[in-house]
Amino acid sequence: MTRKFFRAVSCATGTQDRVLADVFASGSESDFAQTHGLASVRTYRDFADRVPIQTYADLAPHIERVRNGDVRALFSPGERILMFALTSGTTAQPKYIPITRRALADYRAGWNIWGVKAILDHPGCLLRHIVQVTSPMNDHVAPSGVPCGAISGLLAATQKKLVRKYYTSPLAIAAISDSTAKYYAIMRMAVPKDVGWLVTANPATLLVLARSADEHRETLIRDIHDGTMTNAMNVEPAIRDALAPLMKPNTQRARELEQIIRRTGSLYPKDYWRLGFLAHWTGGTMGLYRTQFPKFFGDTPARDIGLVASEGRMSIPLDDGTASGVLAVASQFFEFIPANEYGTTKPSTLRSHELTVGEEYFLLLTNFSGLYRYDLGDRVRVTGYMGGAPMIEFLSRDAHTSSLAGEKLTENQVVLAMEKATSGGESITNFILSPRWAEVPFYRLYVDAAAVRDVTTLAARLDRELCTTNIEYDSKRKTLRLGPVEVVALPENRLAERDHNLRAQRARTAEQFKHQYLLSRPGLDADLDSMRAMQKA
Repeated sequence: MTRKFFRAVSCATGTQDRVLADVFASGSESDFAQTHGLASVRTYRDFADRVPIQTYADLAPHIERVRNGDVRALFSPGERILMFALTSGTTAQPKYIPITRRALADYRAGWNIWGVKAILDHPGCLLRHIVQVTSPMNDHVAPSGVPCGAISGLLAATQKKLVRKYYTSPLAIAAISDSTAKYYAIMRMAVPKDVGWLVTANPATLLVLARSADEHRETLIRDIHDGTMTNAMNVEPAIRDALAPLMKPNTQRARELEQIIRRTGSLYPKDYWRLGFLAHWTGGTMGLYRTQFPKFFGDTPARDIGLVASEGRMSIPLDDGTASGVLAVASQFFEFIPANEYGTTKPSTLRSHELTVGEEYFLLLTNFSGLYRYDLGDRVRVTGYMGGAPMIEFLSRDAHTSSLAGEKLTENQVVLAMEKATSGGESITNFILSPRWAEVPFYRLYVDAAAVRDVTTLAARLDRELCTTNIEYDSKRKTLRLGPVEVVALPENRLAERDHNLRAQRARTAEQFKHQYLLSRPGLDADLDSMRAMQKA
């Protein structure tokens, strides 16, 4: 499989041509294909001329027909939809991505290539247990009767038994509705095992898992010793029944854990597992979390899982310590909009072999989920080439870009500036920078008061680093078109509570939720501004 993929990478342009032709063939009888005359398309340029760039809003009426059972809206008659993968949209309503057999096969192939390379680089992890977090694939059912939920649930449910037996979490755990109970259950099943590596999308999830085991260490050790699951955790009865036969008393492991606590005063993964690597997103804003990892995981290396979303896999990282990965040229067809043209009326589009190393672009996808020239909204940087395929790293979502005075500040730049501003000792991993309108507009930084020693000093440092990171921001500050950063220190945990509420409103699973460090326009911080006003009162 990996040899086949690397052959595809070596002749990436030809591979992309074949993928595009296969997409046309699979959907040739769809209403979308007939409306746009795709049957007579012979070249990429024909395709680009006939099909305008599509947002989810453009495709939503077609997808809604598919959800109601009319697959011909986007697919040829007889195409089976396995599920609709839910993902967060730009509004409170989720996006529904149709998953066909071919889409699932491509999704799985990308993970397999990633996994084989990771294990080859970490052979000590072979045939050892894996901690993973999945969410239900059946959050609800579409009018057609097709399940709607997390694609991670479908992947886990259809995984080969040979691989499945190394997962520490039984499928039933995905359905635990209480988050605290779910994290505890994952660790209850995992801590007794010989775990080689952990994989989640969001690195924050790994930290939550590690803290869960430590915070509930006495209960956890008792459960491991007795072969039970504490009644203090809100686990549904049917799930308890499914897990019960899998929990055997393990007095030896319980004694080992007690010895760790006596020796270290805590119960952290670095002490009870022999980890080979951690797998999670490391690009864009996710890099902020890495400062917290040594406490729990020691010096365990990180392997980025790649730019992967409900819509498909975009990149496959092949080395530790980098967010850059080779473009997944064999799974879907890619186009790229130069970053400086994104959002314009008629932006130019480039194919994968036409990109410039070091430049930034936005991705368009055409694939077997019925997406055509689909604007993913992800900003990436080209870091090099492997064979004929570009290497890309994720930077940010377009929704996380702000421009009060033409500075075009991106979330990635804000995160980098904060990392530099706090490199002297403070560790601020949860914050929000919001644009504020005033006679001279400015940016306001919201942080937890407990994380800041001196708000005035922090404001000056962050302002200075933003000037260094973004030349347009620097120009607007020097010409007095932007005012200095203002810092507002909120009561402890207010930002975490805000994320909790937004997660409940906008995402079906915790894994889909991403904390937003930069708000895109003034007014989006109204709730935070109210907190500030209450403090002053």
